[in-house]
Amino acid sequence: MPLAALDPGVARPPVAPRLRTPKAAAIAGIVFSVLLIASLWLLRLSVPADPMEVGTWLRDSSRRVALALNLVPFAGIAFMWFLGVLRDRLGAKEDKFFATVFLGSGLMFLGMLFVAASAGGGLVRAYIATPETEFHNSTFAFARAFSYDVIHIYAFKMAAVFMITTSTLAIRTGITALWVAILGYACALFLLVGSGFFDWVLFVFPFWVLLVSIYVLIDNLHQPVNA
Repeated sequence: MPLAALDPGVARPPVAPRLRTPKAAAIAGIVFSVLLIASLWLLRLSVPADPMEVGTWLRDSSRRVALALNLVPFAGIAFMWFLGVLRDRLGAKEDKFFATVFLGSGLMFLGMLFVAASAGGGLVRAYIATPETEFHNSTFAFARAFSYDVIHIYAFKMAAVFMITTSTLAIRTGITALWVAILGYACALFLLVGSGFFDWVLFVFPFWVLLVSIYVLIDNLHQPVNA
């Protein structure tokens, strides 16, 4: 048995206080939403909706596309913090089944978002390096179609799964208001059905994250300091 336990006069090492999530940590979700909305908006203005059209947008908008893609890593970092905020809010109520799907879908969305941005960035870099290259060759067409499919068909389908599981956890644990969770289900349905057909549907996810983050931030700031 340690000496400190036998002799009350022996000084004990101080117990480190438990780390607490800052009340303003939910601002990470707001940062993610703003950056992703800005990136998607710049891409929407610059790149044609048709995934097989390589065309003159590389010459006319390559710098704007590069700016949009450079925002993605910072949005991804903020999304990681947002995941941490939600897990902290769940606390001991976290269900292993739903938490696994929640965390897995969020990380898969983030990974595929980075893959799609990397493919698009590679396309822009290749054009900047050799602007005289023919736009319509198979390499450019493949990179364009690959980036489009990863982001529209796969990444945002995972975002929809993330919204469904987060909304389910919200209903079961009360980490957000009921109406926020119900809206999450509706937005997830839009993403599952429409992400492969309409570019504007992609904006649903960051706007929903923005709403959740604002709700969590306001709720955190209204809690007592020692809560």
